[in-house]
Amino acid sequence: MDYLFIAGFLVVLVLVIGYIFYVKPFFIKRRRLKIQAKPTPGHWEEILQQHFPQYKKIPVPLREELKNKIKVFLHEKRFHGTHDLEVTETMKVLIAAQACLLLLNRETNFFPKLVTVIIYPTAYVSKHSAGPIFGESWNSGELVLTWDSTLHGATNMFDGKNVVYHEFAHQLDQEDGVADGAPLLERRSAYASWAAVLSEEYETLISKKKRHRKTVIHKYGATNPAEFFAVASEAFFEKPRQLDKRHPELYRELKNYYKVDPLAWLDQRKT
Repeated sequence: MDYLFIAGFLVVLVLVIGYIFYVKPFFIKRRRLKIQAKPTPGHWEEILQQHFPQYKKIPVPLREELKNKIKVFLHEKRFHGTHDLEVTETMKVLIAAQACLLLLNRETNFFPKLVTVIIYPTAYVSKHSAGPIFGESWNSGELVLTWDSTLHGATNMFDGKNVVYHEFAHQLDQEDGVADGAPLLERRSAYASWAAVLSEEYETLISKKKRHRKTVIHKYGATNPAEFFAVASEAFFEKPRQLDKRHPELYRELKNYYKVDPLAWLDQRKT
């Protein structure tokens, strides 16, 4: 009986593992392909052109990929407004567009731990914060944004501040279960270079903050390695020229991770 029980348990275990790692991902991928194949709502283009100038900078093929990823994001994630805030389609599209910009040009699982995006009208305070909060990324399936900061980040692409990039970079960092400034990289061999470069840049930022020196990367990144990755991601997408000039190794690491080159986008002609 013991042998039969063990054999049965092993069969069930193999089936469960096979479902989790092979069958379920297959059906998820097929569902997402069907979603992406649906026509893109025509008014999305107007929303993106009007409120998200960075959209006009990226190459046309990436624009199409971005809109396809937005479709999946909006299908899989829920949105909840607080303080009687009505969440409109424009709000959803702009949030999804900025979030999915971080996923372009590579295989992605669309922020798998995220279930709900909570939107506050403006900055808020909590008993755990020392000041106003503009966004939070939790490891429990929720991400918080403030709408005024979200809209400002979408419309101003050169100030190095984008709360959506910041919080969704945290989501990428948290995919392995730990917020430590090291997201899941494509190859195991890439971690050595990533750790060496980002650790050195993090320590440099701490030093510059203490000496009140001007920095390309927001000084909030000196808080911890997780915040450094988030603010470095903001600078990568919004201040690529300055970041590449002053921190070329950091720019290269982020370019290798995100699989895009925002510096090249600056030379794109308007279309």
